[in-house]
Amino acid sequence: MNKEVKPRGAYPHTKRVGDLIFVSGTSSRKHDNTIAGVEVIDEMGTKKINVGTQTREVLKNIEKNLMREGATLADVVDITSFLISMNDFAEYNKAYSEFFNSIDGPSRTTVAVHQLPHPDLAIEIKAIAYKKNK
Repeated sequence: MNKEVKPRGAYPHTKRVGDLIFVSGTSSRKHDNTIAGVEVIDEMGTKKINVGTQTREVLKNIEKNLMREGATLADVVDITSFLISMNDFAEYNKAYSEFFNSIDGPSRTTVAVHQLPHPDLAIEIKAIAYKKNK
């Protein structure tokens, strides 16, 4: 069984240009098309979205994509994060800090957006990594 998350559009997960690796916007979607960090909390189908869980899963998905290019999260030099609500910033930032720190982590921009490609997504992240091409 293929455990790879397939892109939902006509784009690659990564694009290498010389020593730079551009990682397309990545979500917490899993290989089975479920979305991490989404819990149905009642019989009416009300959902609770956990942005911390989604952030962790997004960064793990980015890490998997980088591994296919021979790189790791340590090679990431720039991150752009898209949140649907800045009210989620503290929870996102806490989860993010489990992967990167403010001393030698990548530069980062975080912006609020109106919506993402699926209503259960609270965050999407794109990245740029630097890794010598062999």
